[in-house]
Amino acid sequence: MARKALVEKQKKLNERRKKYLALVEECKKEGKPVPKVTWYSPSKYYNRCQITWRTNSYMRDFGVDRVTFRKYAREGKIMGLRKASW
Repeated sequence: MARKALVEKQKKLNERRKKYLALVEECKKEGKPVPKVTWYSPSKYYNRCQITWRTNSYMRDFGVDRVTFRKYAREGKIMGLRKASW
């Protein structure tokens, strides 16, 4: 499991990011200049597993890390996927 402080920080950043991106779209529709903010940097946002919140070995196609992926694959919870050595 990830540290709770990092998880909370990431959640806050994701909420602020959604609001900012909505504001950017609104400004583009109205033809206004996009406001510049110092806290928005795409490098601050990274993928995390939706179950364990780990950042390392994240699988983009499935939205989970490798440990969770193996667990769900064995249990048959991922559709269209089966273990090769059964």
